Amino acid sequence: MISKRKLDIFKAIVEEFVATAEPVGSKTLVIKYGMDYSSATIRSEMNELENLGLLEKTHTSSGRVPSTQGYRFYAEHLMESKLDKDFAVVVRSVLEDTKAKADEVIRRSVDILSQMTNMTSLVLGPEANIQRLEHIKLLPLDNKSAVVVIVTDSGHTENKLFRFEDKVSVTDLQSCTDILNQQLKGTRIVDVVDKMKAIEPILAAKFQRHEILFKAFLDAFVRFANDNVYTSGETNLLYQPDFADVEKLKSLMNMLQNHRMWRDISEGKTEMVLQTSKNSQLAWVNDLAVISSTIRVNDGEEAKLMLVGPSRMDYDRVVSLIDYLATSIEEMFFTGGRDEEEED
Repeated sequence: MISKRKLDIFKAIVEEFVATAEPVGSKTLVIKYGMDYSSATIRSEMNELENLGLLEKTHTSSGRVPSTQGYRFYAEHLMESKLDKDFAVVVRSVLEDTKAKADEVIRRSVDILSQMTNMTSLVLGPEANIQRLEHIKLLPLDNKSAVVVIVTDSGHTENKLFRFEDKVSVTDLQSCTDILNQQLKGTRIVDVVDKMKAIEPILAAKFQRHEILFKAFLDAFVRFANDNVYTSGETNLLYQPDFADVEKLKSLMNMLQNHRMWRDISEGKTEMVLQTSKNSQLAWVNDLAVISSTIRVNDGEEAKLMLVGPSRMDYDRVVSLIDYLATSIEEMFFTGGRDEEEED
């Protein structure tokens, strides 16, 4: 059982370090926070908090900083809801656009989230292994480019741009699209690539330059299966003092490209995870704190909303923001909030 005095000191250290990114000493707590304890008493309590694994002592200062375990303890026992009213107003204005589709609303919302937190936000679309191809729609741009729209059985859509080195006729493009629709409808997205290879002879028999069309569609499905991730505010973390070290920065940039890792984190496949609500969790990985929340937008489709920042973050505010955003979007698209507004 941690005493109230220790909790008061620990909470003040977390809040001060989050605000300043500077190690916190006993004098700061006495002068800035007006604590009724002597510096000697505070230092003694800080030593004990360090022994408990909640604080760490830096090499450059006599002050202390929270450890990863300390941040987890804070989020589990001391975190309070602190919703930013300005953020709530902006989110509601986005949701009032009743003509926008769910994926568009989510992307616009996470753009706002990354801007208001100076962190990086991600949306992980539905996994390719549970979605099936409904149909492909082709939109020719000219004789060397086209946009293909891939639609799944859950209503999820992905747009992919084709650019050809040589001219391709619109007739061949449309005919190829028709054949693929006939052969691939109902196929799991994750299985489409293998099935396309099996039907390549059909395309070869019908089209003289079938390899150009085959490669374009194949690449589109490979990207859909592997890169169903939207990222906003990728460069925000570059300006955080926590990543001033070049090696840390390189590691961070590599992590942001590892989409499989983010799915694993969102599913709780990491060492330190804390469930913060029914559909949300916090995880800590390599000096990062990752807040993720599951959003249901219809009976067959879920998306993962994630916010990534340094472990030194304002948990009270940030966790409240992502919870509010996820809940608002789900209420609008899954529980019928949009339909009710339209009927009114």
